[in-house]
Amino acid sequence: MIWGDLMVEGLRLMGIGMGIVFAFLFLLVGLLRLMSFAVLRLSPAPPPSVESHAIPAPPSADPALMAVIGAAVHRYRRNHMRRGP
Repeated sequence: MIWGDLMVEGLRLMGIGMGIVFAFLFLLVGLLRLMSFAVLRLSPAPPPSVESHAIPAPPSADPALMAVIGAAVHRYRRNHMRRGP
């Protein structure tokens, strides 16, 4: 065979291969969209959310525990914060 014939045959095979891959991916995207539509359509509706605009009261904490937590936060920030610009 001549080099030109080999190039044409190679390009033809490349086109067929890319076409098959493109068709498979197109089919896959279509099936995924169809499944997504079916799941959203058949799944039960989520329960309505109850939004509360009231700020919950903080839990009553032991003052000693609050002091320990505050000291731990202060120590962490002092040891882990970058110094300088």
